[in-house]
Amino acid sequence: MDAAEYEALAVREQLFHERVRECLISTLLFVSLYILCHFVLTRFKRHTDFTTVDDDEDAAVNRIALWLCTFTLAVSLGAVLLLPFSIISNEVLLSFPQNYYIQWLNGSLVHGLWNLVFLFSNLSLVFLMPFAYFFTEAEGFAGSKKGIMARVYETFVVLLLLTLLVLGMVWVASAIVDNDAASRESLYDLWEYYLPYLYSCISLFGVLLLLLCTPFGLSRMFTVTGTLLVKPRLLEDLDEQLNCTVFEEMAISLKINSGKSCWLSFDMDLLRQQYLAIHTHRITLETRRKASAWQRNLGYPLAMLSLLSLTGLSVLVVCFHVLELLLDDAAMPRGIQEAPLGKVSFSVFGSFGAAMQVILIFYLMISSVVGFYSSPLFTKLLPERHDTAMTKIIGNCVSLLVLSSALPVLSRTLGITRFDLLGDFGRFNWLGNFYIVFLYNMLFAGLTTLCLVKKFTWAVQAELIRAFGLHKLPLPVTRSQQPSKVS
Repeated sequence: MDAAEYEALAVREQLFHERVRECLISTLLFVSLYILCHFVLTRFKRHTDFTTVDDDEDAAVNRIALWLCTFTLAVSLGAVLLLPFSIISNEVLLSFPQNYYIQWLNGSLVHGLWNLVFLFSNLSLVFLMPFAYFFTEAEGFAGSKKGIMARVYETFVVLLLLTLLVLGMVWVASAIVDNDAASRESLYDLWEYYLPYLYSCISLFGVLLLLLCTPFGLSRMFTVTGTLLVKPRLLEDLDEQLNCTVFEEMAISLKINSGKSCWLSFDMDLLRQQYLAIHTHRITLETRRKASAWQRNLGYPLAMLSLLSLTGLSVLVVCFHVLELLLDDAAMPRGIQEAPLGKVSFSVFGSFGAAMQVILIFYLMISSVVGFYSSPLFTKLLPERHDTAMTKIIGNCVSLLVLSSALPVLSRTLGITRFDLLGDFGRFNWLGNFYIVFLYNMLFAGLTTLCLVKKFTWAVQAELIRAFGLHKLPLPVTRSQQPSKVS
């Protein structure tokens, strides 16, 4: 074997080892996410749906559906971590370019992770989640033998009909939008045209959903954080409030224990609800009184200032990106096929700017989830601990997958990061439309500012009324003068 053949063999061997290493790293990352998501879903699932005492078949069906939901939730978490992992990898390679222990962190690995998340997102949205839903609702065809296979047959038939319906709708929509011969010929290509176009529509829906949920969630974050932390005492006497609450709790407890009498009759259900509400309020007041001065006077203001700073920084970044869109075509989101890691930082502020980008991406995702579950349309989807039905778990997994898969597109469209979209994430048709991107940035900045102004206006008014004790004053009752009827 001459030197040239030996060198070619060494190159092929190195490529083989790199490929195996990337597969092992991707598998370990996904298994870790799967285990974490399994523990999360176990915390919310209804245990009676998985018991085998009454019906082994229903328990097996719910177990299979839970596995599919766990897979989908792991893909959602992977989609959330795509951009932060890519940005951090780039900064690490910039800081340690010749370090032997981080040679596994390269552009090929990051690009492979983007492609895997895109593939698994399509698989979960198009097949796994519809299969899980129809599988839990299926009972088998009339006259067929009962069992799991009968449910599988019915599920596949329903999925086939649903697939034909969706593909037909996509075909009609594509033919209406692009009415030329080349577009009609490309409609017959299922893998290269249908699935990317369908996922582009789903991604556009997810980005529009984030446009509605994220500004509302940014304003709701202050309320949610306020319920988790201890507020400082401003012109209020906690001891007096606690004593009044204790007396009210004792009075209602005596009414419940006394029961009905010949003189008075009480609504026991209403009294129990009042007792639980007052008991919860008393525990909250005791927690506030026991909190230390540092926790009360330092923790709450710092948390509120952090939220306000992150929200204001997000709005400023979006406004600056609007100006960039008007002046520079390079600010438009675009897709690339190779990840240029370790060459240049994606922030003008270096590692600090990259860290802020990662923090803003996570903050926007948390805000969008808070806004999604706080909106009146999706409040019923909020899972309950150990009491969430299987169909509701499926709905939550689908919703989180739609939001998380649109997060990289949202972050690049708003200019939160300069990291361009890798793989098929950059093939969305609407990303190259200047008017859509510009209007999206303007709407996001406007809605976020409007929600914050409305939130702080009402919050300051409510705090001033509560601090000065005006909420305890009786409201004047105006009675309308009705003309007396002459009999």
